Amino acid sequence: MKAVRFHEHGGPDVLRYEDAPDPVAQPGHAIVRIRACALNHLDLWERRGIERVTLPLPHISGSDISGEVVDAGGGPVAAGTRVMLQPGLRCGACAACRDGRDNECARYDVLGLQSDGGYAGLIAIPHENLIPIPAHVDFVIAAAFPLTFMTAWHMLVTRAGVRQGDTVLVLAGGSGVGQAAIQIARHFGARVLATCAPQKAERTLALGAEHALDHYAGDFSREVRQLTGGRGADIVIEHVGEATWDRSVRSLARGGRLVTCGATTGYRGGIDLRHLFARQLSLLGSYMGCFAELREAAPLLFDGTFTPVVDRVFPLRDAAAAQQRLEEKGQFGKIVLQT
Repeated sequence: MKAVRFHEHGGPDVLRYEDAPDPVAQPGHAIVRIRACALNHLDLWERRGIERVTLPLPHISGSDISGEVVDAGGGPVAAGTRVMLQPGLRCGACAACRDGRDNECARYDVLGLQSDGGYAGLIAIPHENLIPIPAHVDFVIAAAFPLTFMTAWHMLVTRAGVRQGDTVLVLAGGSGVGQAAIQIARHFGARVLATCAPQKAERTLALGAEHALDHYAGDFSREVRQLTGGRGADIVIEHVGEATWDRSVRSLARGGRLVTCGATTGYRGGIDLRHLFARQLSLLGSYMGCFAELREAAPLLFDGTFTPVVDRVFPLRDAAAAQQRLEEKGQFGKIVLQT
């Protein structure tokens, strides 16, 4: 098969479009012909090298995948079925997995991290990770859905307990997680404010944000308080990290919950503990999501309630250019590779 791999860590130039071995069928797994694979920041971190993480080399990245089953491997999903893939890999036997908290599994992995991912023609995947998709759902749209919507669902619904009438501030509303969080928050009856670059404001508002606040200039925490009558946001959804951390915390209302799933600008974040306990704030970490959460969210993709935003589609051989666009932060929504 053809695949995009890197044999050493570095810039986009280390990505090679080349021949790679076809995946070998193994018990409990199906073989899927990949039709589309969406990019995530995880792909960039893998290529650059992740501190204290050793990746198998040569490496195939890509966690968000759609395609067709070509070898069912004795599983319940027949060959020819159109599918999207659950991007999490779990052991299925530990206490966390048995309790439905599979993203807390000690052996938890993500497609394209310690395993081969979607920058390729074929992938071997556990039967339980196959989610059939209806004929009207395009492969590109299906690939743009799983990781970001599952992540945003886990942040908002499971970790923050979003309720009707909450005010939710979404950082980086034009990002993959951001555009998913806006749609999910609106679905649950929340009022949504979002930060973004000025050139992305109109598209952020079109997704359902009530106000689009400048992500780079000024103090968006003050704007949040002005827009909420001095109260602040009940929930802040963020994955930006260091560059906006202080403003994110100051945007919270009393009893507010800040949920973070990443640190794209740096991992250091401080807080005045007096504000933390006096205002009864909650700072919550969130990582990926659970199998059940993606299966709960998927019907809302199929019926059109959720629509992943696709920025651009690149052929697989142009994966380096696709990653460069993601690094430059000019995209709005998901960047997708087609095989």
